[in-house]
Amino acid sequence: MSHQHRLDTGAEFEAVIGLEVHCQLATESKIFCSCPARRVEGKSVSEIAPNLNSCPICAAHPGTLPVLNRKVVEYAIRAGLATHCTIAKNNVFARKNYFYPDLPKGYQISQYDKPICENGFIEISTGSVLRKIPIQRIHMEEDAGKSVHSGSYTTVNLNRAGVPLVEIVSGPDLRSAEEAGAYLRALYAIVTYIGICDGNLQEGNFRCDANVSVMPKGSKVLGTRAEIKNVNSFKFVEKAIEYEIVRQISVIQGGGKIVQETRTYDADQDITISMRSKEEAHDYRYFPDPDLVSVQIDDAWIERVRKSLPELPEQKKTRYVEELGLSVYDAGVLTGSQTLAGFFEQVLELLEKSGIAAKSGAKPVANLLTGEVARRLNEEAIEITQSLLKPEHLSDAVQLLQSEALSSTGAKQLLSIAWKTGEKVSVIVSREGLTQVSDVSTLEPAIDQVIAANPKQVGAFRAAPEENAKLIGFFVGQVMKATGGKANPGMLQELIKTRLLKG
Repeated sequence: MSHQHRLDTGAEFEAVIGLEVHCQLATESKIFCSCPARRVEGKSVSEIAPNLNSCPICAAHPGTLPVLNRKVVEYAIRAGLATHCTIAKNNVFARKNYFYPDLPKGYQISQYDKPICENGFIEISTGSVLRKIPIQRIHMEEDAGKSVHSGSYTTVNLNRAGVPLVEIVSGPDLRSAEEAGAYLRALYAIVTYIGICDGNLQEGNFRCDANVSVMPKGSKVLGTRAEIKNVNSFKFVEKAIEYEIVRQISVIQGGGKIVQETRTYDADQDITISMRSKEEAHDYRYFPDPDLVSVQIDDAWIERVRKSLPELPEQKKTRYVEELGLSVYDAGVLTGSQTLAGFFEQVLELLEKSGIAAKSGAKPVANLLTGEVARRLNEEAIEITQSLLKPEHLSDAVQLLQSEALSSTGAKQLLSIAWKTGEKVSVIVSREGLTQVSDVSTLEPAIDQVIAANPKQVGAFRAAPEENAKLIGFFVGQVMKATGGKANPGMLQELIKTRLLKG
């Protein structure tokens, strides 16, 4: 049964969704020691030889003391300012107590009642609807190690223990899987733009816990929630939430009760599975960490961080619409990824050097990037900087389009080949014969041939040119076929019309 069919059964219910995002900070060292926190030779610190990237502090040896990494605090302030939060001047670290093999101390150092950032929001758009989603809090904490299960035994890898995180907690204000996906994409764009997160989803740089409940439409009383843990793909978060909404509605309609629990998402079966009953805050026995002094943040520090922030995705999107004349959709796609926006701007710079103003080049460049290129990026789940495509390919393609030496179909073919080979545009165009035909003497014989082969349509057009104007499109299509799609469509239309009207 498809999700769409299943969701239709819950017309009288409303979903309530809150998201907790763990964002791995891109600092060079861990939060409380000097062990490296970032990828080494393209790998996550957790993937190098087990426990190579740990020290007595990571392993919680007796007598070791944590020392706070100042950069972690700065990155948390950046996250707060970029999401319109209030920054707390006085910050206290707390111990979150729980026992698990990958947490040698028996507690995680986090923040509890005094988070560094509170009461912010981010804007999301789904279709034509724009909404502000509240952010309740952002707090700093350390990551745990990793338990590796193998047959009848489990080993522990502490490489990831102590890697700095910020946890970003939304209000329970999202109402659909689509909105949850839009929120995550917007938040992902922000943390990668401001440079606090590497954004590698496969390595868990940005992972999400989703709290999902349902309630009768119009009710003021929230339903019992289930938490879906550690989903690290936007698509899987949406699918997990869709499934969970339907599951909960089905339980209620069947006379059952929703149990507060932690669940996991199984992508192969496209279902959520119960893991354990859900812990409450009191289960963790939070108390202030006696080994860490409170962190005092003054206005001068906050202002220095504010001045260092780059143009944020929403600001960039507005500029693309107002200054470059792009549609809201195109601007949204381009600014959804920092690397794609950077690539787009590099292409515009190259075009300006060749004499084409940014405003003139923006739309054709956006068409290529949000169409063929975006499709391939999604298919391969990579950033544009990981592909063989370079800004020069787009710049050269747009120059050929504007001089009418290349058709839009030819441009798609060109980019498709450049994507695979990385060859220069001139080499591809020459070898594949992609140059658009704009020579009248070449086009006229093809037009005459098509007109001779379709006397019925010719007669209909000549009898009533205005009523049968759409037949011009038919003739253009036939000549395009005859020329292998290389004819200049604008020129073709005029030549055909003139030829038909002359009789």
